[in-house]
Amino acid sequence: MPPSFTYTLCFILFSACLSTTNGDFCEEITEGITFTRFLKMSHLHFYFHDIVSGKNATAVRIAGPPNSTAYGFGSTVMIDDPLTDGPDLTSKLVGRAQGMYAIASQRDISLLLVMNLAFLDGKYNGSSISILGRNPVFDDVREMPIVGGSGVFRSAHGYALAHTILFDYNTGDAIVEYNVYVTHG
Repeated sequence: MPPSFTYTLCFILFSACLSTTNGDFCEEITEGITFTRFLKMSHLHFYFHDIVSGKNATAVRIAGPPNSTAYGFGSTVMIDDPLTDGPDLTSKLVGRAQGMYAIASQRDISLLLVMNLAFLDGKYNGSSISILGRNPVFDDVREMPIVGGSGVFRSAHGYALAHTILFDYNTGDAIVEYNVYVTHG
């Protein structure tokens, strides 16, 4: 037998094995599928340092309307902010907040926050939590949703509570306390 005939015969036989009897591309399975999944709730507490001033800024404006202030509607800032276990910047580094925020309100300073909390220490080292939500920065406590994660936090959900403990009106630098409540597998 020539090799092309053998390949053709194998393809036809293999294709016949894959086709369904009723010709449907997919079928609905009516049997119940059960599995046990144990979820954990973790509470993380850390401090976010948004540094917009000086030569070592960790937050940089990347877009915005011409001739607008840093806090004007549409201003967009890219961040790579340190996360520490205490309010002092020299406290132990536990991770980095990486992403961006934009002034998304014309009436107040409310941010659209798109941020990954990338952990660099302890049992969460290499894992991240993704946050996407509205952050009205002058509210005492703001709640933002957790929309996912990676590593230990794969398929995570929950919420983050942010409380500004210091905002320097002269420099724009801020320290924000975070309490994160996350459910993960």
